[in-house]
Amino acid sequence: MPTLELERYIQIRRDLHQIPEPGFQEFKTQQYLLDYIAKLPQERLEVKTWRTGILVRVQGTNPSRTLAYRADMDALAISEETSYEFKSTHPGFMHACGHDVHMTIGLGVLTHFAQAENAVDDNLLFLFQPAEEGPGGALPMMQSDEFQAWRPDRIFALHIAPEYPVGTIATKPGILFANTSELFIDLIGKGGHAAFPHTANDMVVAQAHLATQLQSIVARNLDPLDSGVVTVGKIEAGTRQNIIAERARLEGTIRTFSMESMAKIKSRIEALVKGIEIGFECRAEIDYGSNYCQVYNDEAVTLDFMNWLRESGEATLVEAKEAMTGEDFGYFLAEIPGLMFWLGADTPYGLHHAKIEPSENAIGVAINVMTKYLAKAATK
Repeated sequence: MPTLELERYIQIRRDLHQIPEPGFQEFKTQQYLLDYIAKLPQERLEVKTWRTGILVRVQGTNPSRTLAYRADMDALAISEETSYEFKSTHPGFMHACGHDVHMTIGLGVLTHFAQAENAVDDNLLFLFQPAEEGPGGALPMMQSDEFQAWRPDRIFALHIAPEYPVGTIATKPGILFANTSELFIDLIGKGGHAAFPHTANDMVVAQAHLATQLQSIVARNLDPLDSGVVTVGKIEAGTRQNIIAERARLEGTIRTFSMESMAKIKSRIEALVKGIEIGFECRAEIDYGSNYCQVYNDEAVTLDFMNWLRESGEATLVEAKEAMTGEDFGYFLAEIPGLMFWLGADTPYGLHHAKIEPSENAIGVAINVMTKYLAKAATK
């Protein structure tokens, strides 16, 4: 990609980076994208909005199907700690998962195909999807009338990968990301004075027992050849050092490579929580929050993409290993053949880290790969 063109997209990414917004509140982000799209040639473009998301269809010259590219829009509730001069202007929020990069790539590929000289036979659909990080935007977007009217036959997406160098793409047929579920457990007992523990039901002690017990599920209830994760990432309880806590809350995540294992883990969680209720004479409430299904790449589509990448040499291909990462793009893939791939972004800090600084050169790599592959795939 020419230097001046790449610099244009780098500036777009930096603009988006400064206005991170949570799921279904991406108002500034949506307007920024709509303003940009309005400046493109409009002859073959149709634009629809859905909540804070956007759908853009590029009319093909002789369409028999529709190919889609999806980019997620929302940010995370993380206070930024990068060295950037273009830090987030929204305190407490940051594009720490690379969605600013994903949207920029989507705009770059859309810009290419909006030009008359780059027209292809099939229709192309660009989805700017809100709320990937939560509460989950993919499934309701798929169920919308706007999406169903332009429902694609193939769908593609990417995610930046800090651990891979720029110029690398990693993917594989079959399962790429895990099934995931949020986990929220509230324990309600009886508070009291620290000097009189026998008159109260201490939820600090109860949650400590439960947090330990939850770690036994994967170790003792799943097949050792299967994979699963139960992580408690946050615990809250109590108000003062000399007051016995009446309530405690555990927040965590569950991840598996099969729905059967997800169901088994949830069943064991419920049994353990029931035991805590009995043992500590308290009441418990379980909420599984947002649930995402696995990202399962269609074999034929993925092999076609991987073979093209090897032959074209447009990027270095690595066969990825499945990861316990969660992504609601899995809902699209559950119904529409397609694939997701990792895009090398070469940064020492991982996803969701306050200091992550993905290489902006990855933007040019992805735009180049996706424009050339979609041109091939959408031309008869």
